[in-house]
Amino acid sequence: MPAYLYDLISRRAPSPAKVFIETPEGRKLTYGDLHAGSARIANVLRARGVEPGDRVAVQVEKSPEAILLYLACLRAGAIFLPLNTAYTPAEIEYFLGDARPRVFVCDPASREKLTAVAAAAGVAHVETLGVRQDGSLPEAAKAAAETFADVDRGPDDLAAILYTSGTTGRSKGAMLSHDNLASNALTLVDYWRFTQDDVLIHALPIYHTHGLFVAMNTLLLAGGSMFFLPKLDADLMLKLMDRATTMMGVPTFYTRLLQHPGLTREATKNMRLFVSGSAPLLAETHREWTARTGHAILERYGMTETNMNTSNPYDGDRVPGAVGFPLPGVSVRIANPETGATMAQGDIGMIEVKGPNVFKGYWQMPEKTASEFRPDGFFITGDLGRIDERGYVSIVGRDKDLVITGGFNVYPIEIETEIDALPGVVESAVVGVQHPDFGEGVTAVVVKKKDAALDEGQVIGALESRLAKFKLPKRVFFVDELPRNTMGKVQKAALRATYKDLYKK
Repeated sequence: MPAYLYDLISRRAPSPAKVFIETPEGRKLTYGDLHAGSARIANVLRARGVEPGDRVAVQVEKSPEAILLYLACLRAGAIFLPLNTAYTPAEIEYFLGDARPRVFVCDPASREKLTAVAAAAGVAHVETLGVRQDGSLPEAAKAAAETFADVDRGPDDLAAILYTSGTTGRSKGAMLSHDNLASNALTLVDYWRFTQDDVLIHALPIYHTHGLFVAMNTLLLAGGSMFFLPKLDADLMLKLMDRATTMMGVPTFYTRLLQHPGLTREATKNMRLFVSGSAPLLAETHREWTARTGHAILERYGMTETNMNTSNPYDGDRVPGAVGFPLPGVSVRIANPETGATMAQGDIGMIEVKGPNVFKGYWQMPEKTASEFRPDGFFITGDLGRIDERGYVSIVGRDKDLVITGGFNVYPIEIETEIDALPGVVESAVVGVQHPDFGEGVTAVVVKKKDAALDEGQVIGALESRLAKFKLPKRVFFVDELPRNTMGKVQKAALRATYKDLYKK
């Protein structure tokens, strides 16, 4: 079957004249432009010796050409390997050495410092791609043909490798097949009711599953359009809402927009759907957004290895603090982390998932891959959660974030929820820090409102009647903001490192 995922996109595409991408500068790319432009780049890749199964590593800023490159890889049978633009040359050296790509595409400004890195990793070709249609790749594409014989790819052939963050050691390359991506996007088209009439506000990065696969593949398979923004811009996003219908974002998008005086029911009246993911959304943000706009944010749950697993319903209650129900075709269960035994309804345990969305394993790590799957095929996510009596899934934290103090298990989300409910608190993060007497000491890091007169004793005092004594924070610290990664997730590893010597005698 020709380029499995791309063939599916092509067969579902609307008129070639329909605009798919519009940039803030007014540049427009139609579906016809996507087809011709990706063919040109696919021809360049072939001329550089790219064969089916070869990796193409990419570290470039967000641009329409970067999307053409992604589609070109699908058509050429290559494996697309997007890399975070914040990665340093030392980090890039690891990824190139591990993935051994045939071609590495970087920003023109980075070529000089990354060429030696690529050469050391044995990369055959280094190309450049900038945000102004500049660089060696678009230059070569100008002379290439607008037609390309798409390479045959089956559902189980790899379409992409996405590296995990590596917060607990060596970064792992999650291998995602054509069907992993296609099946998940088709499910989201139906579940979230996307059509050719939809226009998405896209302000997410495209080196991550959220912005690249959830947003891009879903809109392509729906035949919709998108406003393609380089980054979060609250003024521009609000301005575009009278022409858009949907938005996908991380919690930071919603908190920033809530700070904007222009966010009203009138401003959002043309919008039908706001989706949030990649990090937990505070219940307070849910409530404030609904009060200001009349819209309930739809929160969902996914990860690099699985794309999307669950979603709050399109119709029905979108429950703050919950990530909804398993998507059609996806099975979710809560298991004992040690034994794998399925746990009773409402109990906290390991979230495990199975379905066509689940990745094929970690690149060149067969032993690690085997350890992350149960014998019956369920993937062990590393996320702790519960399923309530209505079937809603809630995430209570990462397995590595579990605090064991004095022999008791403490789930940070339980304490964070109580702290976040206190007057004057914006948000909090709870971590375990090595403690000589208790193993780990429960430690809270709090962001408070600017005018809040709140101190450590008041926080602990307010929790004493709400939580068991072993769950109470040993210490409470106040900061202006919590450390986050580019997708808005709180970096608890960084907090643990900051306070690692706190309880040392």
